[in-house]
Amino acid sequence: MKQSAAEVLHEYGPFPGVEGVHGVTFDGQYVWFASGDKLNALDPASGKTVRSIDAAAHAGTAFDGEHLFQIAEARIQKIDPETGRVLATIPAPGGGADSGLAWAEGTLWVGQYRERKIHQVDPQSGAVLRTIESNRFVTGVTWVDGELWCGAWEGDESELRRIDPDTGALLERLEMPLGAGVSGLESDGEDRFFCGGGKSGRLRAVRRPARSASTEDGSEAPAGSTAE
Repeated sequence: MKQSAAEVLHEYGPFPGVEGVHGVTFDGQYVWFASGDKLNALDPASGKTVRSIDAAAHAGTAFDGEHLFQIAEARIQKIDPETGRVLATIPAPGGGADSGLAWAEGTLWVGQYRERKIHQVDPQSGAVLRTIESNRFVTGVTWVDGELWCGAWEGDESELRRIDPDTGALLERLEMPLGAGVSGLESDGEDRFFCGGGKSGRLRAVRRPARSASTEDGSEAPAGSTAE
């Protein structure tokens, strides 16, 4: 298992009127973050918030290439990013105790915070397709290049974790600076992770480690898994 200190490349915020960051995703241009009653689009180059959508946004956020998905209490809403209109709603597997959210392989991946679980969910019905166990609280989820990463946060300690999607085994740890919590996690598909900073109202860009050719046990990562 690899272990290293996370390299924070940039810190954004705090943002006016934002008391906390509860979910993060990336649409290829903007970083979207949930702040309770709004979804906000941040230009990572300038550090400026370019627009906001009025929407219940209490936990994880995801993007499927066309639509935003947002955890709102005990449900997951599918949102048109152009109009802000809610197009569909499915139940969240944790019934309101959900955290991270990601899109990969045509499905949603949902963190269940205190239960230390990650669920693969059918985006049409909300049915749980499978569950991965974690040994830490889950506060964010992302897929990138076939790798499953999650955020973990307990007390003043947070880290980014790469885990085996079949067994839940811990493969790699990136330890965040003390007090720099992780609430929401997304990859830009290249060399950065974007991490929500909880009640600090901040976002952080963290360097993603160079990808290994295979997982720790030597088996190839699942094909078709991509971060959005």
